[in-house]
Amino acid sequence: MDSPEPEKDLVVGDPIDSIPRLPDADTKDSNSLSDSTDSSSKAEKWKLMHKVKQYQEREVSSQLKGRQLGVTWKNLTVQAISADSSINENVVSQFNILRRVNESRHANPLKIIIQNSNGCVKPGEMLLVLGRPGSGCTTLLKMLSNRRAGYASIEGDVHFGSLDHKEASRYKGQIVMNTEEEIFFPTLTVGQTIDFATRLKVPFLLPDGLQHKDEFLKEAKEFLLDSMSIAHTHNTKVGNEFIRGVSGGERKRVSIIECLATRGSVFCWDNSTRGLDASTALEYTKAIRAMTDILGLATIVTLYQAGNGIYDLFDKVLILDKGQQIYYGPMREARPFMENLGFICPDGANVADFLTGVTVPTERRIREGHENIFPRTTDMFLAEYDKSQICAQMRLEYDYPASDTAQARTKDFHEAVRQEKHKRLPNSSPLTTGFLTQLHACVVRQYQIIWGDKSTFAIKQISTLVQALIAGSLFYNAPNNSSGLFIKSGALFFSLMYNSLMAMSEVTDSFSGRPVLAKHKSFAFFHPAAFCIAQITADLPVILFQVSVLAIVLYFMVGLTVSASAFFTYWIVVFVTTMCMTAMFRAIGAAFGTFDGASKVSGFVITALIMYVGYMIQKPKMHPWFGWIYWINPLSYGFEALLANEFHLKNIPCVGTNLIPNGPEYLESAFQSCAGVPGAIPGEVSVRGDQYLKSLSYSHAHVWRNFGIIWAWWALFVALTIIATMRWKTSSESGQTLLIPREKGKLVRHLMADEESQARESSPPDTSTTDVSAAKDMDVQLLRNTSVFTWKDLTYTVKTPSGDRVLLDNVQGWVKPGMLGALMGSSGAGKTTLLDVLAQRKTDGTIRGSIMVDGRPLSVSFQRSAGYCEQLDVHEAYATVREALEFSALLRQPRHISMEEKLKYVDTIINLLELHDIEHTLIGYVGAGLSVEQRKRVTIGVELVSKPSILIFLDEPTSGLDGQAAYNTVRFLRKLADVGQAVLVTIHQPSAQLFAQFDTLLLLARGGKTVYFGDIGDDAQTIKQYFARYGATCPPSANPAEFMIDVVSGGLSQGKDWNQIWLESPEYGYAVKELDQIINQAASKDAGTSDDGHEFATSLWEQTKVVTHRMNVALFRNTDYVNNKLVLHIVSALFNGFSFWMVGDSVADLQLRMFAIYNFIFVASGVINQLQPLFIERRDIYETREKKSKMYSWKAFVAALIVSEIPYLCLCGVLYFVCWYYTVGFPKSSNRAGATFFVVLMYEFVYTGIGQSIAAYAPNAVFASLANPLLVGIIVSFCGVLVPYSQIQPFWRYWMYYLNPLNYVMGSLLVFDIFDSPVHCDDGEYAIFDTPNATTCASYLSSYLQGDGARVNLVNPESTSGCRVCQYRTGSDYLYTLNLKDYYYGWRDAAIVVIFVLSSYSMVFLLMKLRTKASKNAE
Repeated sequence: MDSPEPEKDLVVGDPIDSIPRLPDADTKDSNSLSDSTDSSSKAEKWKLMHKVKQYQEREVSSQLKGRQLGVTWKNLTVQAISADSSINENVVSQFNILRRVNESRHANPLKIIIQNSNGCVKPGEMLLVLGRPGSGCTTLLKMLSNRRAGYASIEGDVHFGSLDHKEASRYKGQIVMNTEEEIFFPTLTVGQTIDFATRLKVPFLLPDGLQHKDEFLKEAKEFLLDSMSIAHTHNTKVGNEFIRGVSGGERKRVSIIECLATRGSVFCWDNSTRGLDASTALEYTKAIRAMTDILGLATIVTLYQAGNGIYDLFDKVLILDKGQQIYYGPMREARPFMENLGFICPDGANVADFLTGVTVPTERRIREGHENIFPRTTDMFLAEYDKSQICAQMRLEYDYPASDTAQARTKDFHEAVRQEKHKRLPNSSPLTTGFLTQLHACVVRQYQIIWGDKSTFAIKQISTLVQALIAGSLFYNAPNNSSGLFIKSGALFFSLMYNSLMAMSEVTDSFSGRPVLAKHKSFAFFHPAAFCIAQITADLPVILFQVSVLAIVLYFMVGLTVSASAFFTYWIVVFVTTMCMTAMFRAIGAAFGTFDGASKVSGFVITALIMYVGYMIQKPKMHPWFGWIYWINPLSYGFEALLANEFHLKNIPCVGTNLIPNGPEYLESAFQSCAGVPGAIPGEVSVRGDQYLKSLSYSHAHVWRNFGIIWAWWALFVALTIIATMRWKTSSESGQTLLIPREKGKLVRHLMADEESQARESSPPDTSTTDVSAAKDMDVQLLRNTSVFTWKDLTYTVKTPSGDRVLLDNVQGWVKPGMLGALMGSSGAGKTTLLDVLAQRKTDGTIRGSIMVDGRPLSVSFQRSAGYCEQLDVHEAYATVREALEFSALLRQPRHISMEEKLKYVDTIINLLELHDIEHTLIGYVGAGLSVEQRKRVTIGVELVSKPSILIFLDEPTSGLDGQAAYNTVRFLRKLADVGQAVLVTIHQPSAQLFAQFDTLLLLARGGKTVYFGDIGDDAQTIKQYFARYGATCPPSANPAEFMIDVVSGGLSQGKDWNQIWLESPEYGYAVKELDQIINQAASKDAGTSDDGHEFATSLWEQTKVVTHRMNVALFRNTDYVNNKLVLHIVSALFNGFSFWMVGDSVADLQLRMFAIYNFIFVASGVINQLQPLFIERRDIYETREKKSKMYSWKAFVAALIVSEIPYLCLCGVLYFVCWYYTVGFPKSSNRAGATFFVVLMYEFVYTGIGQSIAAYAPNAVFASLANPLLVGIIVSFCGVLVPYSQIQPFWRYWMYYLNPLNYVMGSLLVFDIFDSPVHCDDGEYAIFDTPNATTCASYLSSYLQGDGARVNLVNPESTSGCRVCQYRTGSDYLYTLNLKDYYYGWRDAAIVVIFVLSSYSMVFLLMKLRTKASKNAE
């Protein structure tokens, strides 16, 4: 071998093991590994074993120290606040203060999660932790990986080597836990994800033979990808529920190798084989075994459904029951120990399932003669274990931390970590690479994320260009006189405001990536500062581009000062302000734990900052109680700099209504004066730019001062972001709780009764009688199915960048009534794809072949007549379990069944699936709600209550369940098949007992090629004989299911093309004939199921009623959402009201009144941002599951979403009006106030309709949050406020202005609130001038007062000098300039607003219709 090629030094790294002997030697000093010899590992035959050994030898020869720690724990007891169930308040009950005070007085009792656990895992040992869900396995792993947050009390000692848990916290990158969730950036490819992980763990001192870090990186990466056999996915996106990527099993393997990339010393694996097929799961365990042995790791694993091949690879087993340790000792001794107590382990059974089953009354089997003496309770098991020889033997190990061996190894460990750590890192740092390496890796990844989501990036840039063109044309060619002052200020204000609104999407982004960062933080990949600085570095070119597009277009279209210095000053100020606002929103996102909290604050902050920029309320007019906001507002510094840059040294002539008098007769400037222009000197006809700036308290001298201040704000926000990011918690640091809605509290007293007792002792019902009665019930109630379902020559092709890819290749088969069919294959063989195609769930790609029921093409009602349980459990989080089942029953059972019968059937299914414990708890989200296993049962229940009349598809119903739950699920499917249902199931890792429940098997190899279809036979004899005939004989002790997958895709495939063997076998010929016969026979008879010709089971009106009820209940319970809406309205109304407190009656105050109304408009953007994610979440549930099973129509869905919001919108309208109208000092008469209230209320509906219509078509929430600024930006620009009607360009004036709903909202509110109010000029607002020849003011102005000046107010008509003219007499004169010519315009506009309410809701329907795609049928 030349230079060591193994790709992964990463894994290797784990063990920088300078100790020349193999770690098994170390286990020799314990009695725990009696069966291993010095030289061999149980995984000797693993495909990459030679590479691991080679790495190890290389590290030893390079004088690199070993990192062998091991974990020992004594008397470990963990308690958490008992939250088996907590109450979920609703919108009304949350205000019941008395009850809440009462409840808070009772301190929550503590619940023991782990009681008195002991153990020791030395370097080179593997411990398997077994237990039912809820028995504390995950908590134990968290303790052993030193993740101690979120628990009320932790007693006992945990030692890592000879380090206690506090000392070990410096080495969190060496003590690693792989959790059950797969959390990734979905748009990154597998290669990018792993490259990032390996790059941040390259040691500072490289082993001999490697010259450069890149060699190490390449080697480590290739090794990792090969170790889990996913090198082929290198360029595929990781994906998630909504973004297509690698298969579920492949994604799990990515999370495994990302964890291995940490090169830790202690690994805890929490159910890491979930979603892997048996063959891959075994490969994974062998890989871990090999690395543990050679590198001296300590490995602790919890597994559900572990096959015997996997079980045999472990050294020790620990069994937990309700938090108590009922066995801990050698793996070889565990089964004999339990058998000696009187339990029977059937031949071929999974020993791991047998060991967890001994504590479950319904699972355990007792040997004759032991019926009265076997241990029944946890305490009896403990007593038996404490008496045993095994217990005494294990106790000898608990002193390991004090032993010389442990001390020496810990010392080597310190040295090894020091060798691999970058020399500039402080000793206390858990990181490996230097800060610049971290920064570089994070920057590269940030660009990969942006590039992976090109569509979002493109939308941002295109919408900026569109917005710049629209704004440029709105403010087009602003004149260089007094009429252009307001327009130019508007354009400059817009430059800052638009970019700030774009930056708001940072809040959403902050939450989408947070779980990944929390995970990487626990792996000690990088310092949070590196991530934050990387985000900024990635921002720079993006923001530069975005600002340049806006600046170049807007600046020259508006006609601002054409000089290089002025333009580049403008450009750099806008750039730095945008950087600062981006940093500010990022800091807000980082500082909050929930998106709701962050969106509330960010919505309010943007409102406050925009109001106090100095544009709406000029600085001298600000009320002192809010004036301080101006000084802490980065935008105000930017705005001052832009205005000063634009107006410095300019001379601005007064024109139009600002010049009194004007007209053909008045040409002498000595007898004219400016009016209503800030800074104008009485008697002058123009104003100097610097005077204008001074009147606003601005100065050109401040431009570069402000530039520096904005950078200072930016630095502060960046620092805050880094501090907040360092304090992020991982999502799972709080335990699982069941949520009970307040209104159902009385129904579930039993769940909350006895919380002091450690865990509820549930005495199991007498199963023999309940089973019999349930079976009878089922026989009576379950639909008997008589239809045969067949598929023939199915091929499914999708388009990929590299050309067409075949996912299914001429697959055929059938399912008959009473038959339970298994669909198996390795991960990525196309099992889920086949189910999707059969169940008509695909909306893209090309399907060829035939799918038939009873020899006839599929009918319109097929999708709802067949049940389909998807792999992902997608449910309405705010529904209880019973409500979810009733919802499905009401909408999917046929029309002729009465409502009572439908609901009665729900009870049958609840009993059948044993859901009565949790029927009144909310489904919630994973972590706050039902557990994975409970959610899976609800998913199955939702399909069963629909009484599927053709067949039931289930996609991996046992993934993530423990052995017992999996067995119960399959046993239950068997029951269904026995009463005549046809069931087709994809299944991973079935144990021998599970496999025995199935009748037929369809086995697929990679690429969707068939390897076998036919009967399994008793004890799998038929299928064993088939494979034996072609040279693959199944050993008697092997699990046939694991054996077959191994043969087809794993190590036993012998290089044969099993698909070709199948096509040439007699079984294939028989299957083809049989299939044709089945189709012909079925086609010649009457159809087994009658198609009622309806696409949906219920009428549209019925659907709308049921769906609306569900949405109403969900919103009623979603207090976060409703409270946010209400708080946003109350706070912004009070803020708006008090900012414009009791506005006066001068000319400038008219503008303030207009802005007080204009500000009300902006409540929309905050609420829309908060409403869209909820809409899209609901839409995803609908599109993922409910649409595909034809539960209800999209029309019912949209109608329900609209109706459920109405009561809250009315409440919001009332609250806003009350808090705002009277504080501003608008007219008190009821006809004015009532009219205003009516428009305010209608506006709530208008903007909700607009927000929902964007959400209806947006592909995801981020897209929606980017489309909002564009749409909101356009409608607020053209409503006649920023640019008065007369100055809007003719191109826009005659259509955009009239199509804009806000134009009518503003128009009606302005008329109702300003029309009759008198106007009294302040001293500085009068035009003051002398008359020629000492004529009186009245006679000098006579022709002006009859023409252009008909609406001005001459105060002193008899004077002969110092004539004082005010621009307006009443509010109606001012409104005339805004194109509001009479009082009836107010009611006209209000009526048009109502029309807009209807049209915006129609848009929601229209866009939802455009988005809804039909499912693909076979061609």
